[in-house]
Amino acid sequence: MYPGDLTKTISPPAGDKKMFLSDADLDKMALFLLGNQQRFRENIIIPRMLGPVTIKTIEEKRIESIMESCAFKSIMSCVLGYGLGAAIGLFSSSVNPNVASVEKQQSAREILKEMKTTTLSYAKNFAVVGCVFSGIECTIESYRGKTDWKNGTYAGGLTGGLIGLRAGIKAGIVGAAGFAAFSTAIDYYMHRS
Repeated sequence: MYPGDLTKTISPPAGDKKMFLSDADLDKMALFLLGNQQRFRENIIIPRMLGPVTIKTIEEKRIESIMESCAFKSIMSCVLGYGLGAAIGLFSSSVNPNVASVEKQQSAREILKEMKTTTLSYAKNFAVVGCVFSGIECTIESYRGKTDWKNGTYAGGLTGGLIGLRAGIKAGIVGAAGFAAFSTAIDYYMHRS
């Protein structure tokens, strides 16, 4: 049945006149129903947490999209990993002195040089691990379209495997299993609390 057939089958009650809309009226109606994107909407429900409810501006949305990109997450993980590695390296070098040089008296310059070497070594290693892990996890999350514990497990396995592969196949497999288990445990702990 076509719309034209509807007028043939259903006749208006006696005394009623047929109403026809002009093309201009139909255009106005279509513009109101479909084309007007600038009207104020009162029925938007924004969940209220703490403080006043505000709608994000275009600039805030741009900054948010940049901060959620995989490149930004990888760079930030690299920088934060470098800082954390430097702190751990500094602590490690101050607690555990070089055994070979304990037999002779070391000068302050030699001690500081050794501390610098250890600190930079730890910082570089943590930066690389953080960057690789974050980049792989973000890529997996983007590909899968889900945020769950599996992303961290897969990323941990790949990262551990890549790092362990420098020492051979067996070390790569052990590194993948160990890093995947560690990532899963950390994810479980973070989402549990």
